[in-house]
Amino acid sequence: MMGRAACTLALLLSSLWAVPALHYRLPLPAPWASVVAGAWALFALAAIVLLWREGAARPVLAYAVAFALLLGWWVRIAPSDERVWADDVARHLQAQVEGSVVTLANVRHFDWRSDTDYTQRWETRRIDLDRLRTVDMALSYWMGPAIAHTLVSFGFDDGKGGIEQLAFSIEIRKERGESFSAIAGFFKQYELSLVAADERDILRVRTNVRGEDVYLYRVQLAPAAQRALFLAYLAEAEALARRPRFYSTLTANCTTIVYEMARRIVGGLPLDWRLLASGYLPEYLQGVGGLVPGHAVEELRRAGRITERARAADADPQFSLAIRRGVPGMEAAP
Repeated sequence: MMGRAACTLALLLSSLWAVPALHYRLPLPAPWASVVAGAWALFALAAIVLLWREGAARPVLAYAVAFALLLGWWVRIAPSDERVWADDVARHLQAQVEGSVVTLANVRHFDWRSDTDYTQRWETRRIDLDRLRTVDMALSYWMGPAIAHTLVSFGFDDGKGGIEQLAFSIEIRKERGESFSAIAGFFKQYELSLVAADERDILRVRTNVRGEDVYLYRVQLAPAAQRALFLAYLAEAEALARRPRFYSTLTANCTTIVYEMARRIVGGLPLDWRLLASGYLPEYLQGVGGLVPGHAVEELRRAGRITERARAADADPQFSLAIRRGVPGMEAAP
């Protein structure tokens, strides 16, 4: 009895993985991948029924062989750099570091009118790391309070009394016409992309075009850690350009990759469930002393909601300044 129960559990758990894996990754035109996935589910169900009715071991053995072949196919699925990419993730960020001066090519600065109507603009920027002053975290909510997209924005003294922002975002590298699915993200559906962009592009498209709700927080980092985090982003961009990598909803996403970079720099950052439920990252960061002191999280969240300010600022050249008005820790000039 215990043996049958164990076999049944193994069949069920393996099928819970195998069916969506076939559905999302089998290289067949619609609807044939779904048909094969459904057939696999029936195969597993039949093996379970025969196991309990007749004690038949052959269907279970046949399933085990098929599953081994499936795993062999799965491990050979490799990420690619050669697909028809969506315009906004079509280029890799390229960086050249000479002392404290960094030259960045393929910085995105699109003018978005809708998700399908935009003017492409890719820029080259020269940045002096000695002028790095601030690090901010933006959380963009698009699926309830627990799930948010994490972006990190670096502020550089522009020498004119202001701050020039450059934002980084770890994203799926969508193919043209492709959309995001959190479930598909478990099954090698997307490659990873690291985008460096002007905030008038990467924040404004979320608030003003996609209708997402965005919050901004000043992150407390020592100057050396700020610099190290910026360089870690550049190293990650170089690694992705050299060797593509799959996005994973669980282990390689917009939050976990940033956490891994920060953990190597700061050290002692604990693992926490809020790294997966990224909507609650402010509570995590406050717990490790990473947010502006003297303020409750709810106060920081309320003051850091930039959605309406971003919609009002729209294409204002001072967009980054406008969205930061009233956000704790962002009042002072550099």
